[in-house]
Amino acid sequence: MLDEFNALPAADAEAELLACCATPAWARRVAAARPFPDADALVEEGERAFDALGWDEVATAVAAHPRIGERAAGADRESAWSRAEQAAVTAADVLAEANAEYERRFGMVFLIRATGRDGEEILAALRERLGNDEATEREVVRGQLREIVALRLRKLVTA
Repeated sequence: MLDEFNALPAADAEAELLACCATPAWARRVAAARPFPDADALVEEGERAFDALGWDEVATAVAAHPRIGERAAGADRESAWSRAEQAAVTAADVLAEANAEYERRFGMVFLIRATGRDGEEILAALRERLGNDEATEREVVRGQLREIVALRLRKLVTA
């Protein structure tokens, strides 16, 4: 799949990358760095491009994610990945209440790398993060999104 990704026209590669991180500037930079010799090189470039993003661009990418515990309804790749990433999340009512509190406090959806975590772990992290100040929470969000992007980049070229 990496060879196919490397061979795509730039606009098509950017469109594929937006499923990994919904920030056009990030997608343009990663697409422009092709061809990649392997998935590790793609992930490394994705991380470099991600680290160059300002908060407004990170916030744009975060806004593309569904609330934790809610299943993305779309038929597109990003929605399918989101559903798979949140497969272990349960206790929707408790999460919905905590999500609402988080959104009131920080003005964005609660973002966490759900892959490998169950609902109890996610809820505990959400409650803990409610105690963060805005600057601390932005750094946590940036780190969680960076992890999600890396996982999705690997999926993009190895699925």
